Amino acid sequence: MAGAAIPAVGRTSVSSVWVPHTITEVLDRALERTPDAVAIIGSSGQLSYAELEDSANAHAMALAARGVRTGDRVAACLPNDLDIVVLFHAVMRLGAVWVGVNRALAVPEKHALITDCGPRVLLGDETITEELGTHIPSCSDLIDVVNVLDVGWRASVTEAHGSPRAPLPDPRAPAGIAYTSGTTGVPKGVVHSQANLLLPGAATVASRGYGPALRKGDCLPLTILNMMALTTLLVAQAGGTCVLSERRYARGIAEWIEREAITVWNGVPAMLHDLADDDAVSPESLGSLAEVWSGGSDCPNVVRGAFERKFSQRVYATYGLTEAPSLVAIEPLGEPHAPNSSGRPLPHLKLDILTDDGTRLGPGQLGEICVDAADEGPWAGLYRPMLGYWAGDVIVSDARSGLPLRTGDLGIVDGNGNLCVRDRKKLVIVRGGANVYPAEVERVLMAYPGVCGCVVLGLPHDRLGQCVVAVVQVMLTQELDADNLIAFCRERLAQYKVPEKIRIVDALPRNAMGKAQRDRLAGLFN
Repeated sequence: MAGAAIPAVGRTSVSSVWVPHTITEVLDRALERTPDAVAIIGSSGQLSYAELEDSANAHAMALAARGVRTGDRVAACLPNDLDIVVLFHAVMRLGAVWVGVNRALAVPEKHALITDCGPRVLLGDETITEELGTHIPSCSDLIDVVNVLDVGWRASVTEAHGSPRAPLPDPRAPAGIAYTSGTTGVPKGVVHSQANLLLPGAATVASRGYGPALRKGDCLPLTILNMMALTTLLVAQAGGTCVLSERRYARGIAEWIEREAITVWNGVPAMLHDLADDDAVSPESLGSLAEVWSGGSDCPNVVRGAFERKFSQRVYATYGLTEAPSLVAIEPLGEPHAPNSSGRPLPHLKLDILTDDGTRLGPGQLGEICVDAADEGPWAGLYRPMLGYWAGDVIVSDARSGLPLRTGDLGIVDGNGNLCVRDRKKLVIVRGGANVYPAEVERVLMAYPGVCGCVVLGLPHDRLGQCVVAVVQVMLTQELDADNLIAFCRERLAQYKVPEKIRIVDALPRNAMGKAQRDRLAGLFN
């Protein structure tokens, strides 16, 4: 688990923005300028920057008293509230490795991640304590399971003394393990350093001009490491306020945004759809928002259009991935949405479109999206790729562990520098020797009235190798016929791209980030 040699520690000035080298330092600028400003708001209360600093130190010392040392994994299965942010900062101060375990996972899925990362401590509440004690007793026998709401733990935090700020952790050593979504297979643990996790926030704050007035609202789970990078680590560098919620339903989200006067909100397409579709949600309830972010290629045009018409709020397309980590590209402020665009790269990055043999392709040519460090300007050379994949106390490098980082996504970059994501490389369906890109077929299906979600996939076929099928989600008020959908596709697609079978469902199975779980859909065609 030893990291690279420790570089000079301190903060780097980039485009008039201070970029901390370690997460321990991420609060420093706000502490120097506005220590009493509100850093976090959650359902249980709020913390100023000074209170967050003190609480993170106390929790770090309490964890150290339980034996947590540099390089140890600390797993957390907690809701979006003050505790998860405080404990994340505490773990970073010890140079330990943070592992988020999503609360929405089934017990066997949680067990698999916990077993894989082998944490010294698991931080949770009564729910996780009961699940592991009742259903998986071996976990609680081997791992120190801490109920962070327990009076004993709270007392140990209150009694903690000392400061974990010296020596500072190695910014290039392992700091977090982010498990991939597992929508098409077994999740893999992506390992990132503190330096990796800080840059997306620093670059976003600089490029979008955020300052203390930022009130960024997030209701997607902070157990997802990407979200942690886009909440406390981004907002603290602006000196703004991070507003957290567990709400996932339209009316609750709207009430929360209005009450907290949120200025920037990150929502998945399903949330945008529900807000636009619910007549009980008034357009005025989202009036405080200056920016709404959503996944670019995943956000259907029909959803984007309905949301923008109702709320008069621009939806900014984004592109990110676990291995980056987090945000890679976002649409610039003040420009209209380019069709199918997922934005332009953050200033610390550059994007290339490459062939399998590494040949760079020109504007408009389809190939694999590859992420590299910016090679000019003040951000040049700051970006580093992920450290590798976690494999039982060993970090395994592969092609993605170097630069350029091969994303496994196919796309183009147009003449204006906009990234257009076409599909996952491994999802391409080879039907009778011809490539079918699921996203292309999905865009056609999403244009049919009443369709609010769909997944196109390939199934094994004796003669063709693979055949094209689709699962379509319809609005509750609509009744659709599969034959009509197939006929609609025949008018708009080459014959080899047209789904041979379509199954219509009320809801697609989705993970916590709103991604459809493809591995659960093939069984519908048995």
